[in-house]
Amino acid sequence: MAERSQYVTLGVGTDLFAAPVARVQEILDMRPIARLPQAPPHLLGMIDVRGQGVPVLDLRMTLGMPPADDTENTRIIVLGVTGKDGQVTLGLRADRVFEVTVLDSENLDPPPATHAGWSGHCIAGIGRRNGNFVTVLDLDHLLGDAAGLASRAA
Repeated sequence: MAERSQYVTLGVGTDLFAAPVARVQEILDMRPIARLPQAPPHLLGMIDVRGQGVPVLDLRMTLGMPPADDTENTRIIVLGVTGKDGQVTLGLRADRVFEVTVLDSENLDPPPATHAGWSGHCIAGIGRRNGNFVTVLDLDHLLGDAAGLASRAA
């Protein structure tokens, strides 16, 4: 039997998202972030991860949601993203991280087709976990442009 894909599930507001566990390097408690002058609002700044400067993006703002204050559940997910300039390590600030899990079905539903000019290009698919919808993020499409910006800032 083939192994089922595992995902790190994370929350932003009341929404549930997932990232492939193979892309996640580690999950960190929130820590001070060194701000970068004139950076776009979703690029929060830099953190040190074992001697490497890692740019941190706010997942809320990257998804077009309003910013929110940190809580004791806020986490930074350090992951690898492929951008125009190749592989980049990024931190992604999320409201909370739930678990590493498999989804209820191995097959993901495609992003919904709409005619309102929305393409859903940053969504790898829609899954379910315990009866709830889980939006599986296409990290390269969602963060690829930001990865190029962040690598130049690093």
